[in-house]
This record gives sequence, C-alpha cells and structure tokens, in this order.
Amino acid sequence: MSRNGDIEYVTVGDALRIELPDFKRVRGGTGRFRGLRCIHTHLRGESLTRDDLTDLALLRLDVMVAIQVDADGLPRLAEYASLCPANASGETVEIFEPLAPSRFDFDFQEWIQALEDRFSEGQLGIRVNAAQDRAVLVGVALGSDPTAEERIEEMRELASTAGVAILDTIRQRRPRADSRYLLGKGKLQELVVRAWQLGADLVLFDRDLTPGQLRHITDLVETRIVDRTQLILDIFAQHARTREGRLQVELAQLRYRLPRLVGRGESMSRLAGGIGGRGPGETKLEVDRRRVRDQIRRVERDLVRISRQRDTRRAKRKREGLPVLSIVGYTNSGKSTLLNRLTHSKVHTADQLFATLDSSSRRLRFPRERDVIVTDTVGFIRDLPPDLVAGFRSTLEEIQDACVLLHVADASDPRLESRIESVRETLSALGLEEKREVLLLNKCDRLEPAEAQRLAQQFDGVAISARTGDGIESMLYCLEPLVFPGEDLSRAAPAAGGA
Repeated sequence: MSRNGDIEYVTVGDALRIELPDFKRVRGGTGRFRGLRCIHTHLRGESLTRDDLTDLALLRLDVMVAIQVDADGLPRLAEYASLCPANASGETVEIFEPLAPSRFDFDFQEWIQALEDRFSEGQLGIRVNAAQDRAVLVGVALGSDPTAEERIEEMRELASTAGVAILDTIRQRRPRADSRYLLGKGKLQELVVRAWQLGADLVLFDRDLTPGQLRHITDLVETRIVDRTQLILDIFAQHARTREGRLQVELAQLRYRLPRLVGRGESMSRLAGGIGGRGPGETKLEVDRRRVRDQIRRVERDLVRISRQRDTRRAKRKREGLPVLSIVGYTNSGKSTLLNRLTHSKVHTADQLFATLDSSSRRLRFPRERDVIVTDTVGFIRDLPPDLVAGFRSTLEEIQDACVLLHVADASDPRLESRIESVRETLSALGLEEKREVLLLNKCDRLEPAEAQRLAQQFDGVAISARTGDGIESMLYCLEPLVFPGEDLSRAAPAAGGA
C-alpha cells in the first residue's frame, strides 16, 4: 500500500511463504524509505517473523504489518514494525505493541515523515570530501583467523588510496563463509540498514566474493558492492601511467569481470535473421561474454608486442653482462624511494598503496666502479589476486633475471613480520624462492637507532632509510660479494647502519 493509501501490489502466497515483487525501481534514496507498507495475514496467530523483519530491512519498507486472523477469518490483532536509527545496543528495528485494527488512530504521513527525518539527521554529522565515495566496510573473519583486524586495517588503507571515506565498519566471525552471502543473512540485514542510514554509496568487503555471492548480495542490496580485488583494480586503474601499465590493468579487469557477467533469461534474447540464424539467437549475456573474450585476446596481443620489446632490452643487458638487482617488497614500503636514492632518478613516489605500478630500470654504479641494473616492480600485497598476477606477468618476469632480490620492508610497520612473510609467499608462488635475497629494513629514520639495530639482527637484514640515505653504504657493502662473487672485495665495512 502506498502512502496515499492506494493498493499498489496484491500478492498471494501459501501458508509458508509469500513472494514479494521486485521493488528496486520504486521510490528510494538516501535517508528515504520505499514509500510502501506491506500488510499481510498470519493465519495461526503468530507474531512478526524473522523473515518479516528481514524483508522490512532489505526492502526498506515504511512499515511491515502482520494481521492475526481468528478462526472465523476475521482480523483480531495487528502487529507492526518499522526501521529506526541504531540504538546503543545496535538494534535497527522497532516492534510496536499489537493493536486491534480499529484502534489505529494516528497520522501516518506525519509519523513516517518524522521517521525519515530522524534517519537523515544521522548523516548531518558525517563530513567527507564531496568528491569521495562513502562506504561501509565489512570484515568477515573465518574460523580462528588471527589476521582479521589486520585485513580490515589494510582495507582502510586501500580505501583511502582509492579516495573512499569509510563511514563505519561491520564485523562478523564465522566458522566458514556462507555460500550465498559470505556473511549471515541477519548480519546482511544490519549492513543494509546501516549503509542506508549513513547514506553510503558502496559496501566494501575485505574478502573476494565469488560470482554467486556477488549475484545474491546484489539481489538484496541496492548499494554498490565492491570486494577486495575490485578495490585494488580500481587503484591500479588510477595509478597506471604507461601504455603497458594501462593494458595490464585492463587485462586484469576483463579477466575479473568475465565470470561475473550475469544475464536475466530469455527476455534478453535477440533475434537473428537468415538461414541458420532463425530462433532466439544469442542472448545478450552470450554477446557480452564474447565481447569480453575478444577484448581479452586484443589486450593480450598488445601486451605480447610490448613484451617483445622488453625482451629485446633484456637481451641487450645480458650481452653487456650487467648484473640485475630487482627491488621487491610490500606495497608502500619505499621501493621507488630506494630506486631514486640509489640511481638519482625521479620516479613518482607517494605515501600510499600502489603509488607506482610501472616497472623502472636504472643503472647503478658501485663504489668499485662496476655497473649494475636496478629494476623496480609493482608492490606486493597479502593474497595477491590471481587476476593481477596474470595481468602483470610480463612485468614480474623482470624479477626472474635478477641475480639478487632487494627485499624492502617497512621497519616502522607493526605488521613487519607478517608482511615479510607475505612477500616471500608471493615470491614462492612465482617460483622465485631460490633467488638470493637481501632484506632491507627501510624507514629506520622513524625508529630509535637501538631499535633499528635490534630489528636488523632479528631479521638478518640491513637497516636503512631510503629517504635520508642512512645505511645505504652498508647495504652496498653487503651486496657486492653477492653481485660480484669470486672477486677480491676486501675492504673495511662501513660502521653506519647495517647488520
């Protein structure tokens, strides 16, 4: 029933369920209800059910009313519930005392307007940049996962890099992921109400959603849904500057998108004329999938051509006999800053995740008048999405030519140990676990000297600051016997910085 009292929909169910229409095109917006109240009967005198309250929240109805019917089929009591701003205990649904239908005596228009105003007031104190997206972050911990909070903090960093303002965080711990919604349906109901109440533009999940989960959540939630890989891909798209970088991001996006294309049945079929083409023809879904596959093949061909140029440059370096050092590490650990420090370059740097995507190669002259090539690659992250690995394979191949890996880690990060392990796990997945590695504990200018030395000894690394240059000489001293084995490199080790 509409707010004017007009009957908009009539639906008939059985004793177990009622299938409600799709209300997504009906009135709705930030801080606004659907403009519809659902009035239905309960034949056994039961109160409002959990399904009633779930539909109330997910559909953002004005009111959910259940009329209890007596044995003669006459209305006895009517129980109703509405959404409300979250109280101290987190409750977002208010259930009112049942009344006989004849005793309802209040101005519904005035009441619902006042309720909408209460929801709108909840957004007045939230100040974000007008250009920023507003999001609710969802963290789902599975089993006894000890990294749940770390994952949430990392998602906050990713969101900040992508220009998204986090309005609130909803957490749930489950023994295993729900196959349809990832989180429980009750928590999903809370999420819908909270996102609506805060005026969120999107919902961020700290885990990747399967195509099925994305489809089922989207069926219930009108707010845009973005999972972890989508967010990372968006950051990559913002930061890719070279043609190769943009192609790699496009390829990763297309591979991510392909299995998530969904259609809506025969209503999307298109007719094809001519002999052999009569009948329903291709559905729009099939056409979309074919187009995506064609785009993937086109991008792959373009990347192959660029890869050949890269192979030519690599072959030239091999003919010159120049050793190659590859800088690897967790994103935002200071890899590009180190490259700039070592080679006096001006590669773009910023204090954010994935600020630099495009690989760079520069010459470095050691103190003994020997040249090497130093390459900087895309930063790693925990559980690096497979689509990104596939898309950036040609860039990551640069690491394979390295004689030594310069593993840069942020020594000031409280998650230092887990991030070092994440990088090593990624290198192992790429088949590079046998490469010689020098661990560089960067950003030690943020620590006390004694703490920097302790970490260097604990992790068997070299304490440096790429920003100030501290420890760089010690790093070069450690590198020389690895880069130029068998040569007489005897000289006194510098006292500053290293382990």
